[in-house]
Amino acid sequence: MPDKPLFEKMALIGVGLIGSSIAHGARKNGLVGHISATARSEETRRIVAEQNIADTVFETGPEAVAGADLIVICTPVGVFGRVAADIGPHIAPGAIVTDVGSVKKVVVRDVKPHLADGVHLVPGHPVAGTENSGPESGFAELFEDRWCILTPEADTDPDATAKLNAFWKALGSRVEEMTPQHHDLVLAITSHVPHLIAYNIVGTAADLETVTESEVIKFSAGGFRDFTRIAASDPTMWRDVFLNNKDAVLEMLGRFNEDLSALQRAIRWSDGDALFDLFSRTRAIRRSIIDAGQETEAPDFGRPHGQDDDPEN
Repeated sequence: MPDKPLFEKMALIGVGLIGSSIAHGARKNGLVGHISATARSEETRRIVAEQNIADTVFETGPEAVAGADLIVICTPVGVFGRVAADIGPHIAPGAIVTDVGSVKKVVVRDVKPHLADGVHLVPGHPVAGTENSGPESGFAELFEDRWCILTPEADTDPDATAKLNAFWKALGSRVEEMTPQHHDLVLAITSHVPHLIAYNIVGTAADLETVTESEVIKFSAGGFRDFTRIAASDPTMWRDVFLNNKDAVLEMLGRFNEDLSALQRAIRWSDGDALFDLFSRTRAIRRSIIDAGQETEAPDFGRPHGQDDDPEN
């Protein structure tokens, strides 16, 4: 824990799983002096206040960001421009503005034009989460041993980037920096297309007229269950992801369709060698992910959810 907070006041714009987990982690590790928050929903604001996720809860963004030296936008990426236009004139000079969206070019496009000179934009993406959403779903350990990607532009103040880097490391994350364009291409294949496939296959199963809904649920094998976990992710967030990263997603979908056609041919012509080679290569990828510490068999990556789940309490 640092001798003094990295930031005097952090403002959260939107408080769902990620925003509330940032608040819990920042408080647990003494990273901020004060946490303010705002959310569009009155019900969300009520939960944030009742569960002491933030020190102060406001109805509007301008109220929340007043005097803040760190502003974290946690809304769906589709409303980033509207949010930035609302809070931009009220952000103090020298403040750092970041976000948690899984598309990064849109941050530069929609947020930067609304920020005054002297306000530092450092887009960010914590690659962490569960299928749960809402402020009550957050927990301080969400980011431990997970990656957070920062995508500052070439002219971004390096001190601002370094300070945000230190913030995420203190939350337990490993931090990587890359350009917004490269981030969006990488995440298209590692996250966005897999989600799209999961939504599609679960939807296909639900639409099959020859299989009843009860049979789909009753006989769900492990593979289908994994797809349903991914397909349970927040629909608003993922709608906005696909609409705002369409070029990279379509590029990866084209490659996926080509590979799927090759797999279809191998099955049709009973090419067992081609199938075995593919399955061997993909099995090795799974082993590499586990060896890199990016997966375990334990639920939620083996992280406890608060003190009640901690054996030391």
